[in-house]
Amino acid sequence: MKFVDKITTQTHEVKQSKFIAYLMPYSKYTATLEELKHSNPKARHFVVAYRYLNEFNQIIEHSGDDGEPKGTSGKPSLMVIQGAHIINSAVIIVRYFGGTKLGTGGLVRAYSDAVNLVLDSAEFLEYKQKIIKEIVIEYSNLRMVEHECSTCEVEILEKSFDAQIKYKIEASEADMRIFLEKVQRLAKVF
Repeated sequence: MKFVDKITTQTHEVKQSKFIAYLMPYSKYTATLEELKHSNPKARHFVVAYRYLNEFNQIIEHSGDDGEPKGTSGKPSLMVIQGAHIINSAVIIVRYFGGTKLGTGGLVRAYSDAVNLVLDSAEFLEYKQKIIKEIVIEYSNLRMVEHECSTCEVEILEKSFDAQIKYKIEASEADMRIFLEKVQRLAKVF
């Protein structure tokens, strides 16, 4: 699976209708949709599709036709991002009507082509499932553990300082394994 970390856009034109596709991280979906509706007041439709992983590692999907005939825009857009194995990402297609009706088949092709066009121009990152652990370290080992966190791509989510230091950390399974091997004598894992 793969995902995007920045917004990419491409325009597809069919019989004077413009289909402007925006591909973005799912975290930016709501704000981007509001911004697009505000900055494109003459656009007829704002078709959406997204896929993301929830806290239980389940894929949540949604698509919306926004006034287009049912099943001609949102669902084909979602199917394109499903087929490309994209996760934690959303696509919004802004349509300006050009005066010529495209029919159901024409709409399906136009929206699918717009999404494929934006996917072709986007840069993707490989999705790695992350795990969270808690570690306890002595103050004398703080520098060494923080150095290993940065070299092993382990993100420190929370820090708590008492008699000992408690860290809540997150990393991919492989990076976490390497990190824990390196700090096994310096940290207690929970």
